[in-house]
Amino acid sequence: MRTINSKLKAEHSPRAIRDRLAIRASAGYLGDAVLGAIDGCVTTFAVVAAAVGGGFSGTVIIVLGFANLIADGFSMAVSNYLGAKSQREEIENARAAERRHIDEIPEGEREEIRQIFAGKGFTGEVLEKIVAVITADQKLWVETMVTEELGLDGGNRSPRRAALATFVAFICVGLLPLIPFLVPHLDHATRFIASAVMTAFAFTAVGVTKGVLLQRSALRSGLETLITGGGAAALAYFVGTWLRRAYGA
Repeated sequence: MRTINSKLKAEHSPRAIRDRLAIRASAGYLGDAVLGAIDGCVTTFAVVAAAVGGGFSGTVIIVLGFANLIADGFSMAVSNYLGAKSQREEIENARAAERRHIDEIPEGEREEIRQIFAGKGFTGEVLEKIVAVITADQKLWVETMVTEELGLDGGNRSPRRAALATFVAFICVGLLPLIPFLVPHLDHATRFIASAVMTAFAFTAVGVTKGVLLQRSALRSGLETLITGGGAAALAYFVGTWLRRAYGA
C-alpha cells in the first residue's frame, strides 16, 4: 500500500487549502513589491558603483544616489500605476462586451460556455449542469468568459496600491547601498565594500522572501536574485572605471 507523505497530506487539509488560497488572493501586489525592491537596489548600487568606478567623491555619490532613488522610484511607480490602470480598463471593457453579448445572444454565449468546459473533458449531464450553474449567475457567467475565453486575469488589482507597493519597496531597499556613505569617518574603500555587502544581502533577502511566499526554493530564488543584481552592479562599476580611464577623469 502506498504511503502518503504526512507533510503533503497536511498541506491538503481543508483548512490548509483555504489558508493557501487566501494567501494567493492577498498576494496580488507581491510582484510589484519584489520588482520595486530589486530595481531600487540594482539602480541605486549601479549609480554608486559607476560613481566609485568613475572616481567621484562621497558627496557626489550621495547626491547622485538620492536623486536617482527618488526620481527613478517615482518614475517606476507611475509606470506601474499606468500599466495596472490599463490592465484594469482592458478587463472592464471585456466584461462590458461580454455582458452585452449575453443580453443580445444568450444562446450563443451559453454554447461558448458549453464548448469551453467540453474542452476540459466534461460531457453529458455533468456538462449541462455546469453550463446551467454558470449561466444562472450573470456575474459568474461574465467572469468565466473573461477568464476562460479571453484569457484575462479577472482580478481587481488597485493601480494605486500597485504603485505604492512598488515605490515603498524601491525606496526602502534602494536606500541600503547609500547608508555606508552617510556614515562619517569611513574611508572611501570601506564605504564601497560595506555598500556592496549590504546590496548583496538585500538581493539575497528579497529573493529568499519571494521564494518563501511563492513556496519555491528559497535558496535558489535568493541566488538567482543575487546573481542577476550583482551582474548589473558589476557592469555599472566597470563602465564607470572604463570611462574614467578612457577620458582621463
